[in-house]
Amino acid sequence: MTLAQALARAIARGLDRLDAHLLLSHVLQRPRAWLIAHDGDVLPPDAAATYVALCDRRAAGEPLAYLVGEREFHGLSLQVGPAVLIPRPDTETLVDWAVALLTGALADRPAPEVVDLGTGSGAIALAVKHRHPAARVTAVDLSDAALAMAASNAARLGLAVTFHPGSWWQALPGAARFDLVLSNPPYIAGEDPHLPALRHEPMLALTPGGDGLDAIRTIVAGAPAHLQPGGWLLLEHGWDQADAVAALLQRAGFLNVTTRHDLADRPRCTGGCWPA
Repeated sequence: MTLAQALARAIARGLDRLDAHLLLSHVLQRPRAWLIAHDGDVLPPDAAATYVALCDRRAAGEPLAYLVGEREFHGLSLQVGPAVLIPRPDTETLVDWAVALLTGALADRPAPEVVDLGTGSGAIALAVKHRHPAARVTAVDLSDAALAMAASNAARLGLAVTFHPGSWWQALPGAARFDLVLSNPPYIAGEDPHLPALRHEPMLALTPGGDGLDAIRTIVAGAPAHLQPGGWLLLEHGWDQADAVAALLQRAGFLNVTTRHDLADRPRCTGGCWPA
C-alpha cells in the first residue's frame, strides 16, 4: 500500500482529509509536504498497521489531538492526553485579554502575580508566561494527572510556572494574593445535549453539573480574599452565560465588569477589577 492509497482509504471511510494527512504525518514523523512529494512510496507494514488503528480510533470519534498527543495553543505546542481538556482557540481570547491587562492596566506592577485556576494542560498559564515573562505565574488543578502533564509541558517549553494540586482556592496558601486571576473552569450545564459528543474528554473539566455555573460561583466567591487591590479576575464561560457571570461579579463587588467575544463573535470571557 502506497502513501496515496493509505490516505485514499482513510478518506473513503469518512475521515476528514486533513485528519487523514495529520495522522499519517504523525505515524511517519514527516511533514505534510513530504507526504505529498512521496505519495508513491510504499508504507512499511508496521506503519500501515499503526495508521489503520489510529484511523479506526478517529472514525470512532476520538479527538485528533489525543491521537497525535499534541495541540497548538497561542503559538505553543502542548502535549495533551485524555487526562486534560483539549485547548480550544476560544480560550485564546482569555490569554489575549490577560496580556492586554499585564501590558496596560497592570503595567505598573513589575512582577505581577498571576494564577490559573484549573490549568489542565497548562495552556493558559504557559501562554501568559510565554507572552509576559516578567509575570510570576502559578497554576492549580485538582487532577494529579493533569498537573503532571502541565508540569511536563512547562519543563519542555522552558517556562517557569509554579504548580499546586487541589481544588480552586483551597490549593493555595491562605495568604496568597494575586494581581490577575484567570480560569477556564467547567461550565457546561449537566443536561447540555453537546456533552455526549465530548465523551472522550474528562467530564471533570467540562461540567460541574446543574446549570454549569457552580465552579464559577466558587471562584468568584473566593476571589476577594486572594486579589490585590486593583487586581483582575477573568473567566471563560459558555456563549449564553455572559449575563449570569457578569451579575455574579457585580454582586461580589467587582468594578468595570466587561465581556469579550471570541473569534466567532460569541460572548466568551467576562471579567472585572477588584476595587483599589
